[in-house]
Amino acid sequence: MTYCVGLKLDRGIVFMSDTRTNAGVDNISVFRKMFHWETEGERCITIMTAGNLGTTQAVISLLNERALPADERGSPSILEAPSMYQVAKLVGDTLREVIRDQAEGDGQAAEAQFSATLIVGGQVKGGEPRLFLVYPEGNFVEAGDETPFFQIGETKYGKPIIVRAFAPDMSFEDAIKVTMLSFDSTLKANLSVGLPLDLHVYEADSFKVGQTRRIEQGDAYFAALSDGWGEALKSAVQSLPPYSLDRT
Repeated sequence: MTYCVGLKLDRGIVFMSDTRTNAGVDNISVFRKMFHWETEGERCITIMTAGNLGTTQAVISLLNERALPADERGSPSILEAPSMYQVAKLVGDTLREVIRDQAEGDGQAAEAQFSATLIVGGQVKGGEPRLFLVYPEGNFVEAGDETPFFQIGETKYGKPIIVRAFAPDMSFEDAIKVTMLSFDSTLKANLSVGLPLDLHVYEADSFKVGQTRRIEQGDAYFAALSDGWGEALKSAVQSLPPYSLDRT
């Protein structure tokens, strides 16, 4: 399973993804799920992936191959699309192409569906930072004022924290803290999501990959945040109005 989060802030976008994939409890591996494309001073694009690993790797490989100068397909690549909307459309078309080709293959049919969902975010010069959620069918929706963040994968355990604590005008530091708490709750509730975690902070109008970090097992800050959040929850429960079994 997977858990990825993209938060659209006034200052930019925060991306975080886990790295665990599994085909059963005895077959767990670590694979990167966050990828970047950059033309410094002109664009910066980040994609996070969830779903069938073969499908997501094929999508990323095609996007990379088609971004090479030797490509003469006649249509813009991810490094040439004129806007983030066109980037999202290109990614959606590529995902749909890969799923169609895999489903129509002549090999043995697989039990798992060739499904995948992607978060696409970044900025192309001339436009604002934008964040999109791309569905397996290739269509997509954009984050806005009402929905300023997207999650993919195992979303249910970490969503309440983001819904209650996230605000578009918060600092990058606070947004990272909220995102880490969302991951901590997910990790504790579902073994199919696990460390290491990948973090990318994109600052609006920088047009380059911002701060990136891999949060490994045993990371001191993440452990302290997890312990502190657990103690804060216990304290909060104790501070709430008491409940009486004699209530009518």
